[in-house]
Amino acid sequence: MKRLGAIIAGGKATRFGSDKAAANLNGRPLIEHVMEGLRKQVDRLIVVGRDWPGVESVSDLPSAGLGPLGGLNAALQFAQLNGFDEVVTAGCDVLPVPEFRSERLDGYAIYVDGHYLFGVWPVELAPLLQRRLSGQNNLSMRNWIAAIDAHPINCPVVFQNLNTPSDVAHFAAQNSTFGLR
Repeated sequence: MKRLGAIIAGGKATRFGSDKAAANLNGRPLIEHVMEGLRKQVDRLIVVGRDWPGVESVSDLPSAGLGPLGGLNAALQFAQLNGFDEVVTAGCDVLPVPEFRSERLDGYAIYVDGHYLFGVWPVELAPLLQRRLSGQNNLSMRNWIAAIDAHPINCPVVFQNLNTPSDVAHFAAQNSTFGLR
């Protein structure tokens, strides 16, 4: 099973007030902590929706401004064109990154319940999502998950969505031994 890791990072960070992906967390940009969590479970890593030094990037598809589904679509299209079987996704602003088993649950897409950007998506979904985004204005990740009958999984970890500089500071203070370098 060949896996592509994709960090969805095309948001505007309006609540953050600056570049969220570049926010300093224990001496490193936030996005690099997410990369570290994904890298060990995939064959190749990309960043979707923005450029980041040292990592291949792709633009949201079919255009910017479509939210997470535009990022997921870009990752699935890239995976399909490059011979991957599935895409493991993470947002650039949630930690820690869960570890996904190497096989999907009964061949379905899976996602972490309550954190829809953490998921494993079979590349076979690429044409379906492309058609959906071309023909609908519904950009809801929840509706997409329902449409494809993706399966939620529970994780015993408490995830932190780091939407503001104070969220990052609080997370850093509470998790200084978390393994973040």
